[in-house]
Amino acid sequence: MDSSLILSNILNPPVLFFFLGMLAVFVKSDLEIPQPLPKLFSLYLLLAIGFKGGYEIDESGINPEIALTLIAAILMACGIPIYSFFILRTKLDSYNAAAIAATYGSISAVTFITASSFLTQLGITFGGHMVAALALMESPAIIVGLILVRMFSKKDSDGKFAWGEVLREAFLNSSVFLLVGSLIIGILTGPKGWEKLEPFTQHIFYGVLSFFLLDMGLVAAKRIKDLSKTGSFLIGFGVFLPVFNAILGILIGKLLGISQGNALLFAVLCASASYIAVPAAMRMTVPQANPSLYVSMALAITFPFNIIVGIPLYMEMIKRLWV
Repeated sequence: MDSSLILSNILNPPVLFFFLGMLAVFVKSDLEIPQPLPKLFSLYLLLAIGFKGGYEIDESGINPEIALTLIAAILMACGIPIYSFFILRTKLDSYNAAAIAATYGSISAVTFITASSFLTQLGITFGGHMVAALALMESPAIIVGLILVRMFSKKDSDGKFAWGEVLREAFLNSSVFLLVGSLIIGILTGPKGWEKLEPFTQHIFYGVLSFFLLDMGLVAAKRIKDLSKTGSFLIGFGVFLPVFNAILGILIGKLLGISQGNALLFAVLCASASYIAVPAAMRMTVPQANPSLYVSMALAITFPFNIIVGIPLYMEMIKRLWV
């Protein structure tokens, strides 16, 4: 793999701030981000990428390639939890297997944003419709995970999920709602709306992302101690499954004939794991699952792996295939 790609990614300022946050925990600094701010940062990032994606869709329009990409995104979001569940079921009970499978079937918006930043730094273009793929991939994994629990958990096979609440959490949780809403507003307002909001959604974007990743570094470093509870099998799963999913996403991208930039974002969506939306849904609907497993795996293993090694690794694969 081209070492310059890894170096380029690591020397990206937001990624360096992630390392700074981790270092602060390791050296026992009292650095912290006041609690209301990380939520505000995440809401801003979702609004900014959703609005920009909507504007770019308005500019480019919808074509068969975009439609096929979005369909592929939904299929991957449904398929990944299924085969992940059966792999995990060899070592875990149905509750934990389903919760982790749903976590890895869903996506990490911050990993997507970091990959977008990486592409921008390399001067590689990508389509705004990938934001729509991001929005479409977050919720299906939650539904599939709960169906798997329903089908394979003998103990509560007669129990009933509050499906109305499940669907509400899956499709109307704050991140999905804001992302989709911002996307629609970007489409409706077009160039005029973009001109008015560009200073807010574009010029300060990387500053906010740096603050958010600083906080993520603090949280991830604190979660590392939880890895002792996951065991070597789950640590390996948290690294190798994302790589497998990314390879699958890259091959699909090649089959669809999409650009290198879009292929990287699609691969990253397939490879990432949710640490916000899915854990919130699983805590509510599958209390039997252990949050220290699926949260620490997504946040302390897969997220750092993807932003440090995964993104440049997937880009190198794409460059070799797109010759």
